[in-house]
Amino acid sequence: MNIARVVASRATCDRKFVGSVIVRDKTILSTGYNGSIRGMPHCSEVGHMMEEGHCVATIHAETNAVLQAAKNGVSIDGATVYVTASPCWSCFKMITNAGIRRIVYGEFYRDARIFDIASRLAVELVHLPASPAAAPESGEPA
Repeated sequence: MNIARVVASRATCDRKFVGSVIVRDKTILSTGYNGSIRGMPHCSEVGHMMEEGHCVATIHAETNAVLQAAKNGVSIDGATVYVTASPCWSCFKMITNAGIRRIVYGEFYRDARIFDIASRLAVELVHLPASPAAAPESGEPA
């Protein structure tokens, strides 16, 4: 989880710094952080594209980690994802369809539906809150 927190410090949407690390057999397979579409300006440079209280210009950390694995031809089936905030509903669906079987998250983020569905799908959800000495998850990089 500490590596996910460091990855989060690279996020380019300053509304929420989130990092994600996909791991299998104690090997890092992929990482991702909140950021704009590749080649587009970052929120930190041009501002946010807000809809219903959310920045829709940003691709979430979990999605970026899965996309990076796919781009590089890395299988993530059966892996664990460490993410500094619990996945939103869209990211949760994508993570489970990608074959990830365990989600370790730092802080709870906005969507309780994931708990019931994870149970039904036998996807393990583990809450691993930040220790007092860990980097803040609220937006300020360490």
